[in-house]
Amino acid sequence: MTELRNFDLNLLVAFNFLLEERSVSRAAQKMFISQSAMSHVLQRLRQQLDDPVLVKTPQGMRPTPRALSLVEPIAALLAKVEQVIRSSKEFSPATTQRRFTIATNDYVEFCLLPPLMQIVGREAPNIEIHLVQTQGSLGQAAEAADVDLVIGFDVILDQVPYLHRERLYTDRIVSLVRRGHPEFSGGEVSLERFIAAKHMLMSRREAGTGLIDDWLEARGLARKVSLVVPNFLSAPWIVASTDLVFSLPLRIAEHFVRLAPLEIVPIPIEFPTYDLLMVWHSLQDKEPAHAWLRRTIVDICRKVAPE
Repeated sequence: MTELRNFDLNLLVAFNFLLEERSVSRAAQKMFISQSAMSHVLQRLRQQLDDPVLVKTPQGMRPTPRALSLVEPIAALLAKVEQVIRSSKEFSPATTQRRFTIATNDYVEFCLLPPLMQIVGREAPNIEIHLVQTQGSLGQAAEAADVDLVIGFDVILDQVPYLHRERLYTDRIVSLVRRGHPEFSGGEVSLERFIAAKHMLMSRREAGTGLIDDWLEARGLARKVSLVVPNFLSAPWIVASTDLVFSLPLRIAEHFVRLAPLEIVPIPIEFPTYDLLMVWHSLQDKEPAHAWLRRTIVDICRKVAPE
């Protein structure tokens, strides 16, 4: 008796077709191989099973008693294997239990997390979303085994060949001031007045600077930064109660003007726009639950920033 470790399980598929068709040529057509290759497969089956399997008779090919006794158990085994393979590809948000770890920043928390959790709560109640702040680069986070997705702006994401990237939308920098600000309300602001104002800055740099400061420094300029905060949490209320100018992405500014008496004004700087990217490892590209999460985020972004 052939041991399982020495048995070619692909022969079971050939056995199933041979017993259905009782013809080498027709079984070959179903397996998309030549008739001579199928004849070779039949010879291997005979060796592995130590049985002729199919025997030529004046009435055509007839199965042996042993082959007939194997028809039902082999068909049941193949059906079970097909079920296992199919179920691994199927995905039901309503029943799937899964934890997703997303490496991102405050921006995504403000703009994407509320609508994402509405959809998860409605369509995938057993899915858990875990947001983490990365210590190193976002590109390195995307390579980590414990991170499913990285969402961030293109200016801070590394180009790594084997990571998949999808642009979600484009954002730009604006300034936020309190409604009725004596210097900034109701129109465009000159670069001189912008620099002379007192600014609030969200920065995690040790130097307490940001992209605007980099732009100004490259031109031999500097602005007055009066307050540096590590996140956006307190920003709308601080700006609403002071004359500080706070520069930030437009999508967050749009959220803040709904929370406090604030006004959005353009910055007097020819600043580039930024693409918000979603990045994931190629090993997770075909995973059904992962693909569902990515599609959901893309759909949300189309509503957040229709183009």
